[in-house]
Amino acid sequence: MTPHVVKIANVIVPVADQDGAVEFYTERLGLEKRVEVPFGPGFRWIEVAPPGADTTIALCPPGPGVTAGGKQTGISLHTSDVDAYHAELTARGVDVDAEVSRFGDAVPPTFWLRDHEGNVLQVTQTG
Repeated sequence: MTPHVVKIANVIVPVADQDGAVEFYTERLGLEKRVEVPFGPGFRWIEVAPPGADTTIALCPPGPGVTAGGKQTGISLHTSDVDAYHAELTARGVDVDAEVSRFGDAVPPTFWLRDHEGNVLQVTQTG
């Protein structure tokens, strides 16, 4: 069987306030805006990502029957220094866990954060 899927293009987070989402993900988390194009009647398709990353996060209006905000996104952001990033986000006023969780050698240090609409993302130390 020939593989037809060759990469994960993006993950989608439905947001009610796209301008607020762009500000949060770029100014507070440090991601860069990659794409902003018209999307349907009066909507925009917006993608953000860490510099150099292939997979993006699409910050889109919610689809029919979908409520924006308060989602467990399943998105895990990787950082080389989880303690420094946690401190930086705390200083920027991001809603982060009170402390970095440490579960032992087999599990890297991690914490969770909530965006401006209460969507939850995980941050994990790599390397």
